[in-house]
Amino acid sequence: MDQEQEGSSAASVNFIQAIINRDLAEGKNEGRVHTRFPPEPNGYLHIGHAKSICLNFGIAAQYQGLCNLRFDDTNPSKEEVEYVESIQKDVRWLGFDWDDRMFYASDYFERLYEFAEQLIKQGKAYVCDLSAQEIKEFRGTLTEAGQNSPYRDRTVEENLRLFREMRAGSYEDGARVLRGKIDMASSNLNMRDPVLYRIQRASHHRTGDDWCIYPMYDFAHPLSDAIEQITHSICTLEFENHRPLYDWVLESCNINPRPQQIEFARLNLTYTVMSKRKLRQLVENGDVKGWDDPRMPTISGLRRRGYTPEAIKDFCERIGVAKSNSTVDISLLEHCVREDLNQRAPRAMCVLRPLKVILINYPENQIEMLPGEINPEDPGMGTRDLPFSRELYIEQEDFMEDPPKKYFRLSPGSEVRLKHAYIIKCVDVIKDPVTGEVKALHCTYDSETKSGMPQSGRKVKGTLHWVSAAHAVPAEVRLYDHLFLKENPDEEQGEDFTMNLNPHSLEVLEEALVEPALTEAAPGNKYQFLRQGYFCVDEKSSATSLVFNRVVSLKDSWGKMKNK
Repeated sequence: MDQEQEGSSAASVNFIQAIINRDLAEGKNEGRVHTRFPPEPNGYLHIGHAKSICLNFGIAAQYQGLCNLRFDDTNPSKEEVEYVESIQKDVRWLGFDWDDRMFYASDYFERLYEFAEQLIKQGKAYVCDLSAQEIKEFRGTLTEAGQNSPYRDRTVEENLRLFREMRAGSYEDGARVLRGKIDMASSNLNMRDPVLYRIQRASHHRTGDDWCIYPMYDFAHPLSDAIEQITHSICTLEFENHRPLYDWVLESCNINPRPQQIEFARLNLTYTVMSKRKLRQLVENGDVKGWDDPRMPTISGLRRRGYTPEAIKDFCERIGVAKSNSTVDISLLEHCVREDLNQRAPRAMCVLRPLKVILINYPENQIEMLPGEINPEDPGMGTRDLPFSRELYIEQEDFMEDPPKKYFRLSPGSEVRLKHAYIIKCVDVIKDPVTGEVKALHCTYDSETKSGMPQSGRKVKGTLHWVSAAHAVPAEVRLYDHLFLKENPDEEQGEDFTMNLNPHSLEVLEEALVEPALTEAAPGNKYQFLRQGYFCVDEKSSATSLVFNRVVSLKDSWGKMKNK
């Protein structure tokens, strides 16, 4: 499904809603709709998780149901409290709340253990002494059936004894596992006697050292859903082949009514990797400056860069819910944040690479306060005062000494309008006598061209932004670009994806100048810097050391494609 199709289908009933509507019509689950968002606390959430968050919480809200937040914390060697806290912060920032329904799979460890013993007593699980490598070898391939473990026919009594000894810590890590007794000839490899429990001596962030055996995700997940009385277990498409095991666990444990697993396509985004393992690698290798680096697709990274929850939710709504995987152009995400910030972001002037302009006919020591609109999309936001003086700064790229045809910025002898101010004309170019570098421009201003003056309507083809030299405030501006050079960084099998990192994904400008009102800009505030793009005050910015992150440029390739 392409993006136009996905965007147009979002307003209609998607296939998950169709399933729920049918269930409600049939009286299934006593008319309840209860979903859950079940992250593993082994990393920070990314934009793909945002899609799942919006879907699970959104479905529950649509049907006046409930949605739980549950941490599937069954692998203590990779889980940390830091991740638990960051996940809660991200879900709340997106605008969702779980009320008093925050749970952990570790809440159910004793009950999960009891279910495992129940399976053993039913002859549906056994303790296996094969090593992890041997289990893999016995498993078979997609075209060859697996082989039964030599320990598959242990008696119920022996399996119970061994499993209880596993819990008691009688064996080393990896010495034994508990496996489901299903079918080693199944066409679905997940059904070939999957591991249900393993020995793992690792301190758990909630249960400490109470346990040395931990349930596998495929065992804990369906039972956690059942314990919480989830009706619709919505997950991404990679779990489709796990659904028979999900159902087997619930059926074998005599769960009734049973949650229904429904799979939808995960989000793939151009110029991005969405694997938590690979994102962790970027952090640990120092390729980025942490999980919240504004180049990362993590929710915390997008938040720090300046994306809004409204823009992310709009993006998730536009791409819709599909049954098959596809890749979404990152320009659609950028389009969504532009549309949102265009309506709400105050306008401001920032000169990224300053070039001095001296108005030789403007009175020395005179300062005018010129009104500038705060946001033309919302006149109710009013105006702000801009100090104007004899010496100004404009962008270096807004002047060219020998311009080509159709160059409408400043050049010797040409005129431009300064935004909210006057028309000026370049009359002289001051250069470094040694290097020839342009150091300043001497210009004249037309005093009759200010708004409300007789010549204010005089037309010139170029309009430039500027700041007053005496009033400008220094700032550090960070220009962010795509983290990867390739649309699909994982395109080449076997290739190290980090070879596709964009060496110019971050450019730091330390000599930028902003209008004086921005000294009061608080971390998280967003602005449109005229002619530059949308920017966000970094969380570590202060009144004495301003730092701005570029959210996105003004250029909108997605909007242009859509219009075409």
